[in-house]
Amino acid sequence: MPPRRRSALLARLVVDEPGRPQIILGELRRVILDGAVPPCTAIPLREVAELFGVSHIPVREALKTLMGEGLVTHEPHGGYTVAQLTAAELREMYIVRETLENASLAAAVANASDADREELREINALLEQAIRDDDPAAYHRQSRHFHVALTRPSRMFRLLHMLESAWNVTEPVQSMVHIGRADRVRLHTDHALMLDAFLARDIDRLLLIAEGHHRRLEKVIATLPTDTGLLAPAQDISVVQ
Repeated sequence: MPPRRRSALLARLVVDEPGRPQIILGELRRVILDGAVPPCTAIPLREVAELFGVSHIPVREALKTLMGEGLVTHEPHGGYTVAQLTAAELREMYIVRETLENASLAAAVANASDADREELREINALLEQAIRDDDPAAYHRQSRHFHVALTRPSRMFRLLHMLESAWNVTEPVQSMVHIGRADRVRLHTDHALMLDAFLARDIDRLLLIAEGHHRRLEKVIATLPTDTGLLAPAQDISVVQ
């Protein structure tokens, strides 16, 4: 019998202090959110417990929390896996993200400090660099940072927590990695216009540009492949079980 292949997720986990169950949740979440392991990647409970030097109980509890966050799914006879969204579910999460982000923008513009505005400029420069380097992974990462920096000054902490959760659910898909360069360039043009409106404190223009940006996003994610395992067939999965 050939040796059992090691889960790709196990190779990404970092265990600096074995025997500390409190770090398991954060480390599993980190690995899933950084996009290094695709949807449907196995999360073997026994091997994770051995790696962290703990019993199955804290690993199972961590996985239950991640199921509640929509990042992990569980089949009674199939074990735990990184969650896989259907195309419809992905679109729904983008709508949630749009609604929450737009609700925060006016307050963000009003409350932003000079440091907040400078952070947005710096992230926009990193986005431009990712475009020049044709680095999809960097573009995906900095795009999220841009939207976080755009909304964080609102200080609407419960709303921002919900927005973070909605972003997290979509992270295993790594949408911006799987679209074409031309689409990334167009999306970045929107980012630059949003930055200009934010810096000018023009809330009406910012909301108008943001609406157009989200319509463009909807069209782009509709082109993501559904036959490569990136997204699930509509009848096969629910985000949270």
